[in-house]
Amino acid sequence: QGTRDHPPAQAALRERLLSAVGSCFKWHGAAAIDTPVLELRETLIGQYGEGSKLIYELQDQGGELLALRYDLTVPFARYLAMNKITNMKRYHVAKVYRRDNPAMTRGRYREFYQCDFDIAGQFDPMIPDAECLKIVHEVLSDLQLGDFLIKVNDRRILSGVFAICGVPESKFIPACATVDKLDKVPWEEVRSEMVGEKGLSPEAADRIGEYVQLHGGLDLIERLLQDPKLSQNKQAKEGLGDMKLLFEYLTLFGITGKISFDLSLARGLDYYTGVIFEAVLLQQENEHVEEPVSVGSVAGGGRYDGLVGMFDPKGRKVPCVGVSIGIERIFSILEQRLEASGEKLRTTETQVLVATPQKHLLAARLKLISELWDAGIKAEMLYRKDPKLLKQLQYCEDTGIPLAAIVGEQELADGVVKLRDVATREEVRM
Repeated sequence: QGTRDHPPAQAALRERLLSAVGSCFKWHGAAAIDTPVLELRETLIGQYGEGSKLIYELQDQGGELLALRYDLTVPFARYLAMNKITNMKRYHVAKVYRRDNPAMTRGRYREFYQCDFDIAGQFDPMIPDAECLKIVHEVLSDLQLGDFLIKVNDRRILSGVFAICGVPESKFIPACATVDKLDKVPWEEVRSEMVGEKGLSPEAADRIGEYVQLHGGLDLIERLLQDPKLSQNKQAKEGLGDMKLLFEYLTLFGITGKISFDLSLARGLDYYTGVIFEAVLLQQENEHVEEPVSVGSVAGGGRYDGLVGMFDPKGRKVPCVGVSIGIERIFSILEQRLEASGEKLRTTETQVLVATPQKHLLAARLKLISELWDAGIKAEMLYRKDPKLLKQLQYCEDTGIPLAAIVGEQELADGVVKLRDVATREEVRM
């Protein structure tokens, strides 16, 4: 459950998608790393808030309690700490595992790919954070998924909001997880969960409601900086100051049209310490499908300055900020679009099929195809001694091979090859 096989057409689409995202990461100067799919259980437990119950734990294998990685961020932090690295820009494209209730149509699986880009190191505030948002903007624009919005908030602003609304610190994480549901359910439901399940007072919940339903841009940041209560809170003031700086950089990058400062954004993971962001698709325009594809968030990330220190024996901190592209959700949209358009996707990259029109010419085919391979040309032939020419040309049409190199008795005698354009049926002797 929650896993699937990918036939050639899907695998080709995925490869194209992963390559586009990887190229974007490379433009920004990131180096690739890889980490094991297995981590020590203790490395993962407690890092993911309510998500920790979705970790795939393995039975004791010879004295080690292991688990399958849940994301690529915690393994990255562990990698930095173990190797005493204090400065790195990396990307990582790999599978992660979650014991979730799968929703296959919405691109939610138990085994799925994540594409992460992270900047680790001590830098001036908000410059790396702005670049992460620029990357999300580039990837989503490049993939032409339709209209999108990148919501931005800061954990410190949320922390300040909760503090001035009378929420005890012990209830901060649970309250955060509840607020994070505001994009899916109305405020009334969020409020009743806060009061009923999370034990907040109705007054505190109402005060929180006044803030978490706000969203806007620089104007809202300025307004909150003047807020008599919020501006007195140290954490909120720091967060708002950084948010203002972030918006200045995003203006220089020319992307503020797609950015919304949204106080309801909380992101459920425990390790975020500053800026947090999430990209959502606004609507799917698809004439062939009556129901629009609702896929929710397609990218997310934020700043996690304390995570590396948790894995360092001496507690040395390495500030980090990163973004994860929700490739599975994007893939399910593109797959449905492809299906609706009826377009056929090529599953191989073969440039030429070596063909023969008469019998007893297998040796000529093998010789020619070998020369093509040695010259770095992607070539195929049918695995039959004497295939009919029509069958060979039909194979080209079925698989999208653009050219056929034909060697018959006449071509062998003249020392040439007849090159046929499969689509136009034009032929040249070379």
